[in-house]
Amino acid sequence: MADVVTVFVPRERTEGERRVAQVPDTVARLVKAGLQVQVESGAGVASGYADADFEKAGAKVVRDRDEALRTAAVVLKVQPPDDGERALLRAGALVVSFLPAVLRPSFAEAKVDALAMERVPRTTRGQAADALSSQATVAGYKAVLMGADRLPRLLPMMTTAAGTLTPGRVLVLGAGVAGLQAVATAHRLGAVVTAFDVRAAAKEQVLSLGAKFLEVEGVASAEGQGGYAKEVASDEQARILSTLGKAVPQADLVVSTAAIPGKAAPRLITSAMVAQMRNGSVIVDLAAESGGNCELTRVGETVLTDNGVTVLGPRQLASHMPFHGSAMYARNVATLLQWCVKDGQLELNLADDVIAAMLVTHQGAVRHA
Repeated sequence: MADVVTVFVPRERTEGERRVAQVPDTVARLVKAGLQVQVESGAGVASGYADADFEKAGAKVVRDRDEALRTAAVVLKVQPPDDGERALLRAGALVVSFLPAVLRPSFAEAKVDALAMERVPRTTRGQAADALSSQATVAGYKAVLMGADRLPRLLPMMTTAAGTLTPGRVLVLGAGVAGLQAVATAHRLGAVVTAFDVRAAAKEQVLSLGAKFLEVEGVASAEGQGGYAKEVASDEQARILSTLGKAVPQADLVVSTAAIPGKAAPRLITSAMVAQMRNGSVIVDLAAESGGNCELTRVGETVLTDNGVTVLGPRQLASHMPFHGSAMYARNVATLLQWCVKDGQLELNLADDVIAAMLVTHQGAVRHA
């Protein structure tokens, strides 16, 4: 009789990371699927899940993290295991987490298999495991709240005994998952919202949320594989910057989310544009970790310009809403892991299009280099 597959969920130790890779609801799913789940004591505290909640779901709460890492067949994390954690993993163990390409050779050298959560293919089936989208939803929502909190003005129009307050203007750059959530959130708060994207398909989605769509003449739709944006030609980029040069200074709050997979974030907000913004205006740059859409962005920092504009470059923004960020990520991971289990045993089926796309290290080799 084959051994029961042991799954371990450690507490995240990356600075600023408050999410946890599994929550009680998804633990119960994995236990029902025949897996033995261990959760490090305190792993869910920062995101609102107590040890007792995991125990009620069928998990074993453990305090000896090192021993759990040594013996686990599967390790589930949000951030990739650090050097110390990786050194404890047994050969043939499976890690499921976000895993930047620069770290993958070290996992292959340790003969650890790894499924990278940022590589979920954008297919109908893959949606259930699409952690980038689920976390972008949380980030887009939080970005607007963060920006609104920094603004010295209210976003909605209000008619009061002291007179009528004009609504705030919000500009969203990039209408992917995070951008659309930012549009919807800003609209619900009562702002006048405009959004821009290089993909023509985004226009209909923006309009459906009650926002205006900023169009740039002479720029063709730039949609790449999987529906993501792709780089535009230099002349088209110049037209985009010219149009944004007029739109950015008119906004009270700019939320920038534009990204190109595998490349640095496109530069859409120049220092000259920021210099023309009104005192008290705010920019929240969700692309900070990939280089930033704004020329003044500093990842993880708050920049206050000479003309009174605040530029925020948040890191791991989804972890700022750890309860739902964890819940959504946990569902993505649990779904993926169940695809890797057959009759209670771990089986990485390379004929499965989702698993094949996500498996970045296997049997001592780096895949998708």
